[in-house]
Amino acid sequence: MMMRLSTSTIEPVRKQRRVALGQGRTFALFTESMATWWPLKTHSCGGDDAVDVRFEGRIGGRVVEVTADGTEYEWADVIAWDPPHRFVLAWHPNPDPVAATIVDVRFTELNDGGTRIDLEHRAWEELGD
Repeated sequence: MMMRLSTSTIEPVRKQRRVALGQGRTFALFTESMATWWPLKTHSCGGDDAVDVRFEGRIGGRVVEVTADGTEYEWADVIAWDPPHRFVLAWHPNPDPVAATIVDVRFTELNDGGTRIDLEHRAWEELGD
């Protein structure tokens, strides 16, 4: 069972980027091709053995790291799924998680044909002081 480990409030991390791709294509690349842009060598449970990231696009789906020998490490649970507009993850990339933070990603189509990506990573206080 996940539980709050701190009573302090920690400000969310907010990032915004604009890309020159349409909303649907941007959403698909972000979710379906995560292993092509995620820095697996430095941000993974399996280190040098990490070879893929699988994003199960549905409520109740997971984000899973896969290593060369087939070992899987669950990083997150998909708690909201609204392609190509938004998804929300309960983020807990730890083999024995006791808490999760929330990653909320929104994709907004722009008039120039591009897409604005708004990412908010919040609930850091769930991890404790």
